[in-house]
Amino acid sequence: MPTKVCLLVLAILLVFGASSAQTSAPDPLASRVDAVFAEYDKPDSPGCAVGVYRDGRTAYSRGYGMANLEHGIPITPRTVFYTGSVSKQFTAFSVALLAQQGKISLDDDVRKYVPELPDYGTPITIRHLIHHTSGLREKWLILQLAGWREGDLVTQRDIVDLASRQKALNFKPGDQHSYSNTGYDLLSTLVERASGKPLSEYARENLFAPLGMKDSRYVDDRTAIVPRRAHAYAPRDGGGFGLDLPNVETTGSGSVYSTIEDLARWDENFVTAKVGGKTLLEQVQTPGVLNDGTKLDYAFGLGVDQDRGLKRVWHNGALAGFRAMFLQYPEQHLSVAVLCNLGSADPDTLALRTAEIYLADKLGPSPAPPQAAEPAAVPVSAAELDRFAGLYFDEEGGLVRRIAVKDGKAFYQRGPGNETELIPVGPGRFAMKGVPQRVDLIFEPGRMTFQTAGQPPTLFRAVEPVASLDAAALARYAGTYASDELGATWTLAVRDGRLVFQRQRFEDEPLTPAFTDAFTAGGLLFRFARGEGGAVTGFSASTSGVRDIRFVRVER
Repeated sequence: MPTKVCLLVLAILLVFGASSAQTSAPDPLASRVDAVFAEYDKPDSPGCAVGVYRDGRTAYSRGYGMANLEHGIPITPRTVFYTGSVSKQFTAFSVALLAQQGKISLDDDVRKYVPELPDYGTPITIRHLIHHTSGLREKWLILQLAGWREGDLVTQRDIVDLASRQKALNFKPGDQHSYSNTGYDLLSTLVERASGKPLSEYARENLFAPLGMKDSRYVDDRTAIVPRRAHAYAPRDGGGFGLDLPNVETTGSGSVYSTIEDLARWDENFVTAKVGGKTLLEQVQTPGVLNDGTKLDYAFGLGVDQDRGLKRVWHNGALAGFRAMFLQYPEQHLSVAVLCNLGSADPDTLALRTAEIYLADKLGPSPAPPQAAEPAAVPVSAAELDRFAGLYFDEEGGLVRRIAVKDGKAFYQRGPGNETELIPVGPGRFAMKGVPQRVDLIFEPGRMTFQTAGQPPTLFRAVEPVASLDAAALARYAGTYASDELGATWTLAVRDGRLVFQRQRFEDEPLTPAFTDAFTAGGLLFRFARGEGGAVTGFSASTSGVRDIRFVRVER
């Protein structure tokens, strides 16, 4: 072949190769999508890949920024990303398939497959795990309390072991909805035990391979080689980026790696029902229901709600420096996937802005930011305000709040430097000033009701605050405490006139007295128990997502 012809062929191949790697067929709206991702479209930054799926085809796909900064590898629609909690829909779909195959029932007690779990008196069903209504404590919070640091290797066995140690639930199964990664990891164990195959293998055989998703997989081995995998990064103070990679071998709540090209195939299955069939596809998009009949906006690993008048099905994901969003408008047959390898990226907003470009003539007007009308204040005396001042405790949520009076005004205090002014609007009734939604505080003898429009009320009881304790009083709490539920030991000690708690691998943290035998520290509430003679025998620690972890005193 003549040299000039060779060079021409090579040039054509290079141009075609670069184009196919970065974008699909030209789209008249492409330049507007590119503008949404412009800040990532540079050779010295991590970035994102986007896919727009419309009427059964990929309307537009492209990569922006680098998949690997060290080797200068750009992001393309075939770059493989960790998808975080976007994985939950694949886990829930696998469970639904198992039920369709007659290997399980969604109303089975989870202990049928994971007998290591304690018997809490009320069965936790598979359906509870799917809809996040189990009451199981959140794994990331349990791990942190147990002394694990961000980045420590977490395995499937670790989660089953931690879950099996928990002696209580946050609430009765089915009573509330509380997002639980623990529950989805247990679904992975359930799939393995019911099918005889790890979730990674079951999903490959029943989901990914039949749909032609050749680059999608659950990665349950951190040493596995994943072709075309992006590295993940976090911004560094002062500029630049540092590696921020997940170090997990759990599956169920996360660990699916995928691409923009593969997600197009997954998206279209919601229409064709090639895998699962129409009935199952409808099932996985049907939200759960609480015991009291309240309908949730969460189905099988998928959120289901409305966006400016259009039905929306979605889930996002995040771990380490990876971020992801999978967004569907099923009635318009339009979906958007955004996969990023930068921890500061916001794929939710990027996906919504991209969807707006394609649905501009179908979406309703953008709602104005909600703003509660400023209520009119009624006169109230200083003596009346003082009646409501004090400390209040939410037993169910473990929240401690203070009502303070300063310069003739009342304030709702969440903690140091975090307060909101209250406007008196009636006898024993106040409204928060300057908040997006109307929030009322209603005071009755010995209690306060926190009421947000459209939300269940939160009840607080008045408690006698403890301003300070002398060294002798603090010393009564000092000692070593152990928790079987965490497999951890904490030490409380008096330092410079303050009680501090010490955990292996963490900095010491001071405890602030709240009310009798109760302290707060960094989002935790400590409540101490006493035995004969008034000696402190232990305490419970609570935070959002984990209630009443028990510690027993083992040494003074």
